[in-house]
Amino acid sequence: MKTYLKDTEATEQFGAKLWAELPSKCLIFLHGDLGAGKTTLVRGFLRAAGYTGAVKSPTYTLVEEYTVGGRKIFHFDLYRVADPEELEWVGIRDYFDQDCICFIEWPDMGKGFLPEPDRVISLVVDGLGRSIELGKTT
Repeated sequence: MKTYLKDTEATEQFGAKLWAELPSKCLIFLHGDLGAGKTTLVRGFLRAAGYTGAVKSPTYTLVEEYTVGGRKIFHFDLYRVADPEELEWVGIRDYFDQDCICFIEWPDMGKGFLPEPDRVISLVVDGLGRSIELGKTT
């Protein structure tokens, strides 16, 4: 499914729709250049889930953890990973054993250490908005 999102609000609304659609255990790969709206989409998802705190990109922390209504949501950003083996050192596989939703930005940086995703979302800057493509892999 490919859609055009005219602004930040539309990107957050798209993320909010995912809240109702995704199962309680799901791995989502997020593709897109810097500034494409990956964190904005996750923010919309979290707002729909009922999270009211700050939602920031985990570029420097690698992962941000949120608990909403008893559900765990992890937001990873692998942009700064120099070697995929770093993910093994931080125990990334342990996250996937949990009943949780994981969003992973820049998943190509973790090639060989990440399981196959349940969904793949690609965002591309398109004029003032974004083109977004949602795909299923399982």
